[in-house]
Amino acid sequence: MLVWIPFADGRRLMGPLPAGVEVEVWDGRDPFPDRAAQVEVLVPPWWPKDTVASALTAMPSLRLIQMLNAGVDWIVGAVPDDVTLCNAGDVNAVEVAEWVMAVTLSHLRQLPAFARAHEAGRWSPTLTSTLRNRRVVLVGHGSIGRALVAMLEPFGADVTVVARTARAGVEPVERLADLVGDTDVLVVAAALTEGSRGLVDRELLAALPDGALVVNVGRGPIVVTDDLLAELGTERLHAALDVTDPEPLPEGHPLWSAPNLTLTPHVGGGTTNFMPNAFGLVGDQVRRLAAGEALRFRIDPQAYR
Repeated sequence: MLVWIPFADGRRLMGPLPAGVEVEVWDGRDPFPDRAAQVEVLVPPWWPKDTVASALTAMPSLRLIQMLNAGVDWIVGAVPDDVTLCNAGDVNAVEVAEWVMAVTLSHLRQLPAFARAHEAGRWSPTLTSTLRNRRVVLVGHGSIGRALVAMLEPFGADVTVVARTARAGVEPVERLADLVGDTDVLVVAAALTEGSRGLVDRELLAALPDGALVVNVGRGPIVVTDDLLAELGTERLHAALDVTDPEPLPEGHPLWSAPNLTLTPHVGGGTTNFMPNAFGLVGDQVRRLAAGEALRFRIDPQAYR
């Protein structure tokens, strides 16, 4: 079994592999290795996305595409029908949820304002807000959403979860506009699908109360960038984005200079735990595939159409 991974360090972190498993490195930028036709497991590089997606046509033996993160929107449409697609499930969900907690607490406790006062040498005590009794509406109840709920509840936040499918404790996404009128923090942690694209638009943003915080840790196109920029320009709302549309954010884009915005370059899961977590999963999946066992975190492509 031939396995391609994007980082050389990943081989060590995969742990022991069954006899007959070979691992090669392809980072998406180097010349295409000669043995593409023999690849059975691909761990795709993130960039360049078009090159990676089109490369699948050169892999007739491919059986499994194992992602290193939760998002599969950019590749799901290119996956052949006879190839299994798995995402990284919950292996980095806690780390991403921590990022949401960090930016939310920073906003509520006004840490950016205190940092500016520090730089100016100005002692400016003031009352700040808190997560206790604050209303948080969370869009998405996958691995990241569940990890975030577990973090928010001990802080005393009033959490409402919204997802595509209603179930116990989860509201349907059709009710989102009715739920945000008294929201302090709107968190987007959903997958990008045709149904979620553009979900947070001008009308939804206008329904948020003054001073609300919009956090996007899902995918950039779920939030309509121009509509968010319009609200930030009035300084009525605040936002914290780890994902953007477009992404990577080009030089000179208006988001770089937008007021009331915390912006990070898609690093929510980018901690020192990332490589061990992600490639520990890759090794486990390869061992499962070799043994004929069920794979974890299988993705249904129909859910993205």
